[in-house]
Amino acid sequence: MSPRPRPIRANGVPNATPASVALGDPLLAGTAWSAGRLLSSLKRDPVFAIAAITLLLVALAALFAPWLAPFDPDQPIDMAARAQPPSAGHWLGTDALNRDLLSRILFGARISLAVSLLSVAAAMVVGTAWGAVAGYAGGWIDALLMRVVDAGLAIPRILLLLCVVSLWGTLTVPAIIVVLGFTGWFAASRLVRDGVRASKERDYAVAAQASGATPARVLVRHVLPHALTPILVAATLSVGQVVVIEAGLSFLGYGVAPPAATWGSLIRDGRENVATAWWLSVFPGLALATTVLAINVLGDRLRTALGGRQLPAP
Repeated sequence: MSPRPRPIRANGVPNATPASVALGDPLLAGTAWSAGRLLSSLKRDPVFAIAAITLLLVALAALFAPWLAPFDPDQPIDMAARAQPPSAGHWLGTDALNRDLLSRILFGARISLAVSLLSVAAAMVVGTAWGAVAGYAGGWIDALLMRVVDAGLAIPRILLLLCVVSLWGTLTVPAIIVVLGFTGWFAASRLVRDGVRASKERDYAVAAQASGATPARVLVRHVLPHALTPILVAATLSVGQVVVIEAGLSFLGYGVAPPAATWGSLIRDGRENVATAWWLSVFPGLALATTVLAINVLGDRLRTALGGRQLPAP
């Protein structure tokens, strides 16, 4: 009597057929990593846990700033007394206009984080679309689109930003998001383009084309998901970079118009009184440094957990 046949295992996935794996089904195709394996790996990393908790607390503080802030961030408390040091009444002191510094840091976090997240999201969307079209189309389209990217990468981003913002001076929050987003997509597009070029020649993409799938479906359904692993890490690290860039623009006076506060503008307000009113720059600087450090640690640990690999060919 012949032995009972065992379920087919394609790329380590039980009950999957080679055809289903070849078609690139994300639920069946073997991967260099999976969401469960990734979470399991990160849960065992105490450094990642500390960074994640720190960033979560910062995000919650920014989100609930209207309820957490003890005072109106733009309203002077007592014009007779200015730049008071930290005390029981004002935990982080007050600024030169006697506005509560803790309240201004909390509200500044809302602007700094919102600008960073939204601008990075815009940059990733534009970069992903640009790189996907270039990598999948190939030929002269690829060459033309990549020359645009090369031109963008040839100009230092901070120089490009300074040239743009100097034309308008002080910008609104939506304008800052647009400027940061549309000057930060060049590197992302190159990552996606390289991943798409590698994935479109693999068996699952070829099988999808042979089955009659349209080029758009092949790209979106079968090729692009296998090329986005680097973007996950790049987006995380980009948030930290944009937080610093936004703070730098605000420090130079090109950020959000007063009296709205960002961490960069708060540091600028105290730069001339560091010796006598150190808290004006130190506490916003600590908030900025802690947030950026937590974001960078998350990105670095995520890159380590993913192993820097894309989805493998079946």
